[in-house]
Amino acid sequence: MHRLETADGTVVAERCAVAGSFLSRFRGLMWRRDLPAGEGLCIQDCGSIHMFFMRFPLDVAFVDAEGRILHACHTIRPWRVSRIVFGSKAALELPAGTLRSHGLDRGSVLKLV
Repeated sequence: MHRLETADGTVVAERCAVAGSFLSRFRGLMWRRDLPAGEGLCIQDCGSIHMFFMRFPLDVAFVDAEGRILHACHTIRPWRVSRIVFGSKAALELPAGTLRSHGLDRGSVLKLV
C-alpha cells in the first residue's frame, strides 16, 4: 500500500493500492460497494478506464511517467467510459470530489510514496 501525495507533499490518499497485473488491472474497483475517503487505486499502464459494474462515481487522474496529470475526469459515473488519454502511464482512481477538493487538474503533479 502506498500514499498518494502532491508535489508539495500534501496527502491526497493515505492508502493507495497499485494494480499492475492483468487481473488486478482488469478488476480494478468493480463490484466494490464504495471507495472510502483517503483511499485510491493506481492502475499502471492505463490510458482509459471503464465504469462497468461500478456502484459509485470516481475521480480519475491520468498521469504521465513523471506523475503530471494529463487529463482529469471529475465524478465519472457508473456505466461510463473515459476517453483515451495518449501518453498516460497510469490512471489514479479516487473517491468522487477528491481532485477538486485538493485543487488538482491538468498539469498538477502527483507521486506515490
